[in-house]
Parts: sequence; structure tokens; C-alpha cells
Amino acid sequence: MGTPTFFQALKKSFTDVPIDSSEDNAIITTDFLEATESLCGLFDIMGSVAFTPVKNDMLGNVKKLRDRQLASPAESSTLQSLVINELKTKKHTAAEGLLWLTRGLDFTAQGLRHNLSHPSEELSVSFRHAYGNTLKPYHSFLIKPIFAAAMSATPYRKDFYAKLDDDPVQGKQEMEKWLGALEERVMILKGFLGTKAAKW
Repeated sequence: MGTPTFFQALKKSFTDVPIDSSEDNAIITTDFLEATESLCGLFDIMGSVAFTPVKNDMLGNVKKLRDRQLASPAESSTLQSLVINELKTKKHTAAEGLLWLTRGLDFTAQGLRHNLSHPSEELSVSFRHAYGNTLKPYHSFLIKPIFAAAMSATPYRKDFYAKLDDDPVQGKQEMEKWLGALEERVMILKGFLGTKAAKW
């Protein structure tokens, strides 16, 4: 038995994060936060300290959500209920955390999807494209260079996919499943965050 691949080693995959369709596509908080923490290992595979701020930003937003969940567990079983109940207290720390986390996950998902859809494109090009569509409009002139540095530091495409899985065909199949699940959850959260109930 060889070393587990990135997807085999995930503590929690987005494919294992339940969506309750009977509760307006409610997403279970604990599972989602664990899957997001697992995703951050992807930035380690990118292999550059330039990605540290991106990773830390995501993990900081996970912490805001988990702090709220720990403070009010009965009201925080799903991400949507966590945000709605926090807003009732006239606070929005976790709600803002979810907004930025969703943007960060959307950036990651769009970058990877663009790369899978363009087999000859380098990661740096795919992630620049995703950045323009997701985070760039919300970032200040101080933050933009940090993300620009990260995208310039992405590994070569062939090296990145080789680190994900020794078998490129299997690796692509695993990525497709995982990425599809991430995209579905990001889409649900973007829809929720656009509603009046999620505004502060």
C-alpha cells in the first residue's frame, strides 16, 4: 500500500458534507468546517509560502464560524441557522466570516474548474482568471499584491497533479467528484448570502 493520495488523506471531503434539501438546502456546520480545513491542505501542495496568507484567511474565517457555533451550539447546527441566529443578536462576525469564506472557496473552485476545463493551461493563468471573477472586486490595493504573488507562485500544472495522485486518470476523477461537491455547496451559500435573511 503506497502513500495515500491527497483525496484519500482528506479528514473530510465536501462529498461527505450533508445538504438538507427538506430545510432549504441547509448545510451542516461541523462537516462543512472540517471539509474546508481539509481543503486548506491543497495550498500546502501548492508548495509556496506565498499561499500562506490565502490559507490563513480561510482558516481565520473558519474560526469565526466555529467560535459562534461553540458559543451557541443549539442555534448553529447548519451554516444558515448559525448566521440567521447571530444576526438576531445584532452581531455579524460569523456572518461576515461566512461571506469571505464563501468568496475564498469560490475562488479556489473556479481556479481548479478553469484548469480542468483547459488541459494545456498553467495553474497561474487559471487562478488569475478565478481571482478576477471572485475576490479581486472586494480586495483593497494592499491585499491585491499578496494574492498576485500567490498566483505567480503556483507550481507547474504537471507537478501539481502529480502531487495529488500518482495516477493522473484516477486523480482527475477524484478531483471532479470533490470539486463538484464543493461547487454545489458554494452555489447554495452564495444564494443564501444574497438573501435578505443574511444581510446585516
